[in-house]
Amino acid sequence: MALLDDLKIKYQTVIQQIQAEGVQLANLHEQGGKLVMKGTAPSLEAANKVWDEIKRINPKLDDIAAYFPVVPSTKTSSVQTYTVKAGDTLSKISKQFYGSTTDYMRIFDANKDQLKDPDQINVGQELKIPPAA
Repeated sequence: MALLDDLKIKYQTVIQQIQAEGVQLANLHEQGGKLVMKGTAPSLEAANKVWDEIKRINPKLDDIAAYFPVVPSTKTSSVQTYTVKAGDTLSKISKQFYGSTTDYMRIFDANKDQLKDPDQINVGQELKIPPAA
């Protein structure tokens, strides 16, 4: 256990960088004299910043093994699109995506760049559908 504590102290700034970059650390343990870190990074940039800090502390990487595959955050990719069909209304689209007709203004607000009136949508328009609250 002392070796793990020593390694965690040595790589404390890496752990801080992981937290600062929003990397989800799933595993941190000692194995074969090495500190093993496993987690997922929200972006390649975040993973690279963590790696830069690891290499700053130990360029040889002889007492650490780290795995941070990039898994993009669903928050950034959760906006869907919908192509308006004949007979559609924002209320009907709201019911389809949110389960309630009363959330139609969320769709209208997300599409103010192309909609001027929530009661006027056109067949073929591609609307952004924000994520459910």
